[in-house]
Amino acid sequence: MRALVLTGPGKAEVQDVPAPVAAAGQVIVDVERVGVCGTDVELFTGEMSYLHTGASSYPLRPGHEWAGVVSSTGEGVDAAWIGRRVTGDTMIGCGRCRRCLSGRHHVCPDRHELGIRDGLPGALAEQLAVPVTSLHALPDTMDATLGALVEPGGNALRSVNAAAPAPGERLLILGTGAIGMLAALFARAAGTRVHLMGHDPAQLHLAASFGFDGVWTRDTLPALPWDAVIDASNSPALPALALDLVEPAGRVVYIGLAGTPSTVDTRDIVLKDVTTVGILGASAGLPGAIAAYADGSVDPRPLVAATIALEEVAAVLSGHLPDRVGPGPKFLVAPRRERPDATP
Repeated sequence: MRALVLTGPGKAEVQDVPAPVAAAGQVIVDVERVGVCGTDVELFTGEMSYLHTGASSYPLRPGHEWAGVVSSTGEGVDAAWIGRRVTGDTMIGCGRCRRCLSGRHHVCPDRHELGIRDGLPGALAEQLAVPVTSLHALPDTMDATLGALVEPGGNALRSVNAAAPAPGERLLILGTGAIGMLAALFARAAGTRVHLMGHDPAQLHLAASFGFDGVWTRDTLPALPWDAVIDASNSPALPALALDLVEPAGRVVYIGLAGTPSTVDTRDIVLKDVTTVGILGASAGLPGAIAAYADGSVDPRPLVAATIALEEVAAVLSGHLPDRVGPGPKFLVAPRRERPDATP
């Protein structure tokens, strides 16, 4: 089968690799759609911290935002999974340690992160082997495009839940990429007054088209009381800004990661009595994201700029975009031999 392989910093190619075989407790999924994430870009460029700590190494097969159909099962897996459209948890814990047994498998010290850490090849391939315990079945009303947006949606939903805005409170989201926009959609669906701050003109225009309460740049951001702030950016300057902007006794959620260290003065956290939360992984947010997509309260499809072929992924990772793309921040990949249109 064909798969995208990162062979070194700035190097990616489609290779023929052995098709996966389901081990005990695993299923094989025929992959229909895969999202390209900022983490994939960092793995491609070599900036991803796991490459420097040894948690990840080249050659590496990325892809962790996916949907597909189960085509076979391994020993001990109910054959009723065959034919089901599914997505799956990126974070796959050992299942035995204290953290896993307490429901915190996403921070298991021995966890796999599908397509990110060494151990389980990712979904930018025609087929994927995953543990059945990581699967989430998708309702019949959800297509593969929505399914591939569940994982980023779960991250966004966890961020909104951590910010805990009450109906009518004002939430400021820093960053208008996929996670920031998804967080805005989930928060608005919960009755929150949502504002976003960004800098990319196309993304700002798209955000404005959704009709949020406010879409701003740093220069135009009004001096309003922000009950909660979510930093969904990759800027090392914005974590401190989030703390500066939030109301005393408010909440700040950090889900964005900068390529270089950022600095936050903990004295400001204490003296403002601010609650700060970090978010790693979508695990606890996956069921809620599926439910919101299925009932239509959140529709993430306008965020998809284009659906591309596996052979086009390396160019996108390099920053070379197809000729015909929409305004959204998210690219999806159809890794099987269908030739997708260049639009969602």
